[in-house]
Amino acid sequence: MNNTRSIRAAVLGLSASALFLAGCENMSERQKGTAQGAGIGAVGGAVISAATGGKAGTGAVIGGAVGAVAGNLWSKRQEDRRKQMEQATAGTGVDVTRTPDNQLKLNVPNDVSFDVNSAAIKPQLRGVLDSFASSLQGDPNAEVTIIGHTDSTGSDAINNPLSLDRAQSVRDYLSARGVAASRIQTAGRGAREPVASNANDSGRAQNRRVEIFIREPA
Repeated sequence: MNNTRSIRAAVLGLSASALFLAGCENMSERQKGTAQGAGIGAVGGAVISAATGGKAGTGAVIGGAVGAVAGNLWSKRQEDRRKQMEQATAGTGVDVTRTPDNQLKLNVPNDVSFDVNSAAIKPQLRGVLDSFASSLQGDPNAEVTIIGHTDSTGSDAINNPLSLDRAQSVRDYLSARGVAASRIQTAGRGAREPVASNANDSGRAQNRRVEIFIREPA
């Protein structure tokens, strides 16, 4: 009986997800973000319902609603912001991308942002952050996350607080330009999340970075 319920739950969940995602073709970017979140939530809701002995259909519906609420929107404002930041960062080495979960991400390399062993923002980064702060004006729902990273040179006792200090320096700079600090979360990951090898100078340079994310919750 439980196996039958689990299979039914999975089918309902996947069907709900397929319907949501198929409907995305003619949707706006804002609607796509919500629909995709709903589809994913439907699958999770159905599986949870089966595991807890509930009704699969009800679980899928509830899961879909939760997924829709939890998803991020890729609105026209976000797309305009992406274009603005691409223009503002052209030639700086800053990478501007849209993440799979509909966040706008700025990957800021260390040669643009901070000197070695320093949390003082370089002049090259100030113009980028000025444009970023400007893009947040009139958009009270947008939320920002700033994450600092280091290479593996040095100990965790040095790298962990340094990476956090760098993230907080960016937060303070944005806050001084009108972005409420309450909208900004910061974290320091030290050397724990490298994007390249720490065995050579080139790789270590890539790992010394600050990542800035902005999202519009659904």
